[in-house]
Amino acid sequence: MEIKNAVITSAKFDTERGLSAWLMLDYGGSGQGFGGYLLYAPSGWKAHAEPGSFCGHFVWRCLEIAGVDDWSKLTGRTIRVRADSGKVHAIGHIVQDKWFDPSDEFSAIAKATGGAA
Repeated sequence: MEIKNAVITSAKFDTERGLSAWLMLDYGGSGQGFGGYLLYAPSGWKAHAEPGSFCGHFVWRCLEIAGVDDWSKLTGRTIRVRADSGKVHAIGHIVQDKWFDPSDEFSAIAKATGGAA
């Protein structure tokens, strides 16, 4: 796993497989997406989000790490990432030692609410 700097080139929500959010990242010559976690699935969909506030948590933590207060302000912000060739595992504040690892944090939420991540 490698830690490197990235510029957020876009921030989007999609509903391809339920509600998910993405940050598209530029490493300066290559790029990668961060996100894709199922944050919400309407009733009747095959996939269902587990109990806990994953959606709000994901959005809040992305904003917090990038140091902005509005989703539309994410584009152009520089962050750090902890990634390998297949996945961005965590994003970090560019100068402070603050990290967001969705797998770890969603597991903690699920444990606290009795659900599964």
